[in-house]
Amino acid sequence: MKMAEKSRVRHKFRDQLDLQSMVWPGIIFVLIFSYIPMYGVVMAFQQYDIFGGMMKSPWVGLMNFKMFFEAPEFWNVMRNTIVISLLKLLITFPAPILFALMLNEIGNMAFKRFIQTVSYLPYFLSWVIVSGFVFSLLSVDNGTLNYLLERLDLIVEPVNFLAIPKYFWSILVSVNVWKEIGFGSIVYLAAIAGVDPALYEAASIDGASRFKQIYLITLPSIASIIIIFMILAIGNLLSAGFEDILLLATNPVLRPYSDVIDTYVYRVGILNARFSYATAVGLFKAVISVILLVTANKIARRADVSLW
Repeated sequence: MKMAEKSRVRHKFRDQLDLQSMVWPGIIFVLIFSYIPMYGVVMAFQQYDIFGGMMKSPWVGLMNFKMFFEAPEFWNVMRNTIVISLLKLLITFPAPILFALMLNEIGNMAFKRFIQTVSYLPYFLSWVIVSGFVFSLLSVDNGTLNYLLERLDLIVEPVNFLAIPKYFWSILVSVNVWKEIGFGSIVYLAAIAGVDPALYEAASIDGASRFKQIYLITLPSIASIIIIFMILAIGNLLSAGFEDILLLATNPVLRPYSDVIDTYVYRVGILNARFSYATAVGLFKAVISVILLVTANKIARRADVSLW
């Protein structure tokens, strides 16, 4: 019986060889760049010696984790990470959903395609270019925003927005929304396109307004997609950002409000060659992210939607 089962599996694998050949490059890529580097996690429990390598580096147990928890920047870094992540979750996450709902209501297809194209473009710009736009827009010297505010007599002299800490979170989240909203709406637009038009026709006959149709038909129909992306967003809650914060918060004055786990690891761990310390902080973030992901997935199961 076992031999027959093994023979059936071999024949099935051979019959699907063309499909398997499409999957294996992705599997190999993930193994090389995601799983094999996991061996480097060992550095978190060592005092890494760059000349001796991991094989000859002394073990220090949880010392690197203890150093991070006792660091004077710990609570500030955690506060910034959590606050920025929550702001992005509460504002950046629903923005593509609302944008997709609004695009779906546009009847003129030419205008709809134009809006889609314009909204997608910022996603394909690197953060280096986007940060350049932001600096030009908010510049004290001939900055567009300062010029406009002066012309409207709202300010007397130019404001250096990128040197005032209280403005940083608002600027960061606003730029992220502008950059991500168009591309993020693609999945939701595809989900909305799959809703049965007969449901809208029946609701229209019953006298339901467009807002009621969105609330009673569109949103429930795409609820599973929204929940799945919400689970992934919660799993990435400690990933407040790296490139955007690193490039926008160039002024040291902003550090009390801009320093998050990723930028802290880069600044303290990588630039100062404290590789074991940086690995420990990164491992701490990964463990918390896995716990958040599992918890969110478990809660989502109550709605019969989950990743696993």
